[in-house]
Amino acid sequence: MGVPRIKLCGITSLQDAELCADAGAWALGMIFWSGSRRRCTVPAAEEIGALLRRRVELAGVFVNAPLDTVARTAERARLSLVQLHGDEGPAFCDEVARRTGARVVKAARIANRGDLQALRVFHTDFHLVDAHVDGLRGGTGETLDWSMLAARRRGATPLVLSGGLTPENVAGAVEAVAPWAVDSASGTEAAPGRKDPERVGAFVAAVRSTAPPEPAVENVGGPAPDSHGDGSRHPQTRAAEAAS
Repeated sequence: MGVPRIKLCGITSLQDAELCADAGAWALGMIFWSGSRRRCTVPAAEEIGALLRRRVELAGVFVNAPLDTVARTAERARLSLVQLHGDEGPAFCDEVARRTGARVVKAARIANRGDLQALRVFHTDFHLVDAHVDGLRGGTGETLDWSMLAARRRGATPLVLSGGLTPENVAGAVEAVAPWAVDSASGTEAAPGRKDPERVGAFVAAVRSTAPPEPAVENVGGPAPDSHGDGSRHPQTRAAEAAS
């Protein structure tokens, strides 16, 4: 498996959006849940969407929002991804995809293997797993038990790993889980809703460090570059040598 893609969540301003896009993010997450300390206003999301929609995936994060609200916000902010982080069911996810034309990310807070098993009924474009903390919906800074994910069924829905990922631990998470993408909010911040340029850069570098090494290319004992496979010289080379 190659290097995971990077989603940076909790974006609230164009400045941070451009910082993360320039750093190499695959997707930017903007939270539209009123209960989040990282809530993004729709006007700010519209500005981000107008300038960056051709460069990165734009993800809107919703928690139990009405379908009309999701659809309206997706249109205004030009969202290409809709992340549903509440108690939305499979039928609601399907209708979001139909109404918005965006790809759908179904998020789940994982406390045990049963929570992971429950995700299988969601035939969305992506599954996102986060740590389970009572009363909170993401952005907790808590990690989940990666060993539960290591034995999951492969080759199904692409997995986005979230939950307490930082520049210091993300490489280990990638090694343990082999996710399709990784997602960071609090781990790349200076304060809730404000990204730290140094931590963003360090996070991206740590993810990229998990790339498999390039295979060594050796030419030990092989024919000379200007020879045939049997070691004989090319006709042009012999003619040039005879004329010299």
